[in-house]
Amino acid sequence: MPRLPNQKLKILYLARILMEQTAPEPPLPGQQLIAELARCGIECERKSLYDDLESLRSFGYSVETRRGRGFSYFLTDREFELPELKLLADAVASSRFITKKKSEELVAKLASLTSRPLARSLQRQVYVANRVKSSNEQVYYNIDALHESVAEHRQISFRYFDYTVEKKKEYRKEGGEYVVSPCALVWDDDKYYLLAYYPKYHIILHFRVDKMERIRVLQDEAENPPEEMHFEPARYTQRMFGMFGGNEETVRLRFKNDLIGVVLDRFGQGVMVRRDGDDHFVVDVQVEVSPQFFGWLFGLGTSVTVVAPAEVAEQMRRRLLEAAGQYPQPQDRG
Repeated sequence: MPRLPNQKLKILYLARILMEQTAPEPPLPGQQLIAELARCGIECERKSLYDDLESLRSFGYSVETRRGRGFSYFLTDREFELPELKLLADAVASSRFITKKKSEELVAKLASLTSRPLARSLQRQVYVANRVKSSNEQVYYNIDALHESVAEHRQISFRYFDYTVEKKKEYRKEGGEYVVSPCALVWDDDKYYLLAYYPKYHIILHFRVDKMERIRVLQDEAENPPEEMHFEPARYTQRMFGMFGGNEETVRLRFKNDLIGVVLDRFGQGVMVRRDGDDHFVVDVQVEVSPQFFGWLFGLGTSVTVVAPAEVAEQMRRRLLEAAGQYPQPQDRG
């Protein structure tokens, strides 16, 4: 008997049909599987279908059989369960550094990892349109280049920009390139940052990845921060507030007890907490004293006090007075 065309591809098409069209619901009857294969240009008899399904099971596919008027088949275990895909899809959709277009492409690719019926529920769950997103289409590929440079321990060059009030790019260094040694990529406040050693000034700098352009991985080997800098990416990011730098200080803060969760979220479970009376506790933390640090304190209102150093407490007092000065008291209309 002559061999039918496309028979070598039959088991591959069968696996794809099961992956795309079945979950526990709906299973596909054997006759429908044969019909789906026919649409792919492949003839299949019932007996050979049973043999192919058994081959898939032997290879590791979890093909289950349901008895009814006839036999129906469906795929159970998958690489990702639907709740896991929903979690990943929502993370992609809500990430500000990924553009709207790229978010939609990635969500569609995640949806392809489950069956079509479940993929529709996945895409209905995720909304991208009205979220604040990056406009830099290159950021997705920039991150890949930066990971490559860190893994291969190579220097990089790039241009860096800020925005003007007119929403136009304004390049630092008059459009000149930075050449730095990448140390790590970090995620902070829904943004990606590159931490890099800048040998020219013997400092660690951080750059917003979505504000970097023309990234090139160079052949020159990256320089490690000197040991005396004691640079650790996790420690560096923990003391920063919104990735805005300032003078590093050990600051003593006094909080009301109901803010213990806020403090642990900010500084981690390792922070030393000491009771101060029945209603307060005190912590000593290393931070970069920046406007964002004071803004964080301001948001906590009267539930936090800067105890020491005195100059940091004085800076906080002056900032509060300056902020209050922006809002003069209304005239008494008596």
